[in-house]
Amino acid sequence: MKTRTSTRQDCPGDVALRQSRRGFFHRAADGVHGAALTYLLGRDVFAQEGLPTPTRQPASGGPRQVYDLSSRQTHFPARARSVIHLFMNGGPSQVDLFDPKPALDRMHGQSYFSEIAQDVSSPQQAGGLLRSPYKFAQYGDSGTIVSEVMPHLARQVDEIAVIRSMYNSHPNHEPALFKIHSGRLLPGRPALGAWVVYGLGTENQSLPAYVVLDDPLGLPVNTVQNWQAGFLPPVYQGSRIRSTGSPILNLRPEADRPAVIDRLQGDLLSRLDEIHRRQRPGMLQLDARIKSYELAARMQLEASDALDIGQESQRTLELYGVGKKPTDSYARRCLMARRLVERGVRFVQLYINGQIWDNHNGLQNGLKTACDRTDQPVAALLTDLKQRGLLNETLVVWGGEFGRLPIAQIPEGKDLSSAGRDHGPRGFSLWMAGGGIKGGVTYGGTDEIGFAAAENPVSIADWHATILHQLGLHHDHLFFDRNGLHEKLTDTFKPRVVKEILA
Repeated sequence: MKTRTSTRQDCPGDVALRQSRRGFFHRAADGVHGAALTYLLGRDVFAQEGLPTPTRQPASGGPRQVYDLSSRQTHFPARARSVIHLFMNGGPSQVDLFDPKPALDRMHGQSYFSEIAQDVSSPQQAGGLLRSPYKFAQYGDSGTIVSEVMPHLARQVDEIAVIRSMYNSHPNHEPALFKIHSGRLLPGRPALGAWVVYGLGTENQSLPAYVVLDDPLGLPVNTVQNWQAGFLPPVYQGSRIRSTGSPILNLRPEADRPAVIDRLQGDLLSRLDEIHRRQRPGMLQLDARIKSYELAARMQLEASDALDIGQESQRTLELYGVGKKPTDSYARRCLMARRLVERGVRFVQLYINGQIWDNHNGLQNGLKTACDRTDQPVAALLTDLKQRGLLNETLVVWGGEFGRLPIAQIPEGKDLSSAGRDHGPRGFSLWMAGGGIKGGVTYGGTDEIGFAAAENPVSIADWHATILHQLGLHHDHLFFDRNGLHEKLTDTFKPRVVKEILA
């Protein structure tokens, strides 16, 4: 899709008409507009790559529809006010974490390839059934079963509901990530977080409504498309915030200026923006740009406070594992997530670099390494939210895009000690907590060997509908009118809310 290049007519007022390209970037990097610069450049790159950046014109003769982040009424009383999505990209192994299978112990080493051949992506590496290298035990008053590699979460099992019967419809990371985030296998559709802030707005106009805390070491598979707004107005797209160094680049001016100068500059820019907006009615991307600049101005005070984990007590930092390896990086993001929802941010999404859960080989060490990096911070987040009275109104969800196969995947030239597991989309586990979720519940189940969901299967659409329900949104009533179609997160699927895990 061709994109329109910038022209002088895109700039409001005579002052802007005389401004050079270099001058624009100099001003944009200075204070008021700086925080939005990365977001805007990201949108431009998105367009240049041919990804959808639709606009919507107002109905002929009708009033122009305004899309913003003002707080909105729910369809019915909500149990949760915000969401923290702990996305474990790569595909955590259900049979090694939450779904023990005695049959794998009994049948260890037996061939099972012929029964699941269509799901094995590397037949030449397929081994026999593989028992888990870890021990399982029951924990808490609920007796929820958890693997030994998650000792911290084991102490929080009475707060979580484990769903053992999730399933996805594709075995590859890219489409599976699109499915878990947006409900469809293809790119271009709005992410779950974008739908949530479209439906609810935000409770804090001085912070982004949808925040993404990605890993400083690298982006996940599908990169920024995981938190895109798709065909929704761009204002609902996720905003990336850094967890190391300055959380938001260029948020403050390089030199201090008198407050009166800042105020006059802000007033002038607001007037020019409004003139520009009136001359171009119905341009959703323009609205998003202007609102991002306005948000950047408001964030100069609020964001610095919200993201400063140095304000936390030493006890809290130690609880999360801040300042020590291997937990420090993920611990910082978990702590930031708590501080953000505490201040009214609607949807916070956390990622971890690479695909640490994608254990095609070296399962025994690789899976433990992934848990060592995330287990303590995640459990601390639940503890901290509960202690502060926030867990009841914050929905916390943990999980990846799929699970793993019950058979061994043995790299060529290696033996069983180097085995891992291939992708297994037909059955996997995730958990939810807080926000009206019934803690201590284990729901659904896979078959005897953990290959496919067998008891009370839960689709991605069911999971999405359940999240929306806890936020007071009905999946059929949350839609966007696009070219006469009522587009929905759950699309044309007929999902059900998983009421068995609701308090």
